[in-house]
Amino acid sequence: MADDLFKALADPTRRTILDELAEKSGQTLFEICSRLSMKHRLGISRQAVSQHLAVLEAAGLVKTRREGRYKFHDLNTAPLRHITERWLEREAPGPEESTP
Repeated sequence: MADDLFKALADPTRRTILDELAEKSGQTLFEICSRLSMKHRLGISRQAVSQHLAVLEAAGLVKTRREGRYKFHDLNTAPLRHITERWLEREAPGPEESTP
């Protein structure tokens, strides 16, 4: 799971997509493409954005839901929380507490 997560986060375009979903979750592909084009001046095709979303979904960072003929994309922060629980939230002994 961590490999997929870090692979997904390694790409700057995917991080930008996550930023957009953090700002406004529940966007369609059209909305995401529009925001990337207008706000970030990214000249990227719908197909490329769709492929980036597939990588993010495989990593668990994006969840999709269908309502009628529309597909909405939502940010899922659970995999990020898993990483912080794995490494960052442990009580590590401070330098004065460790013994050589």
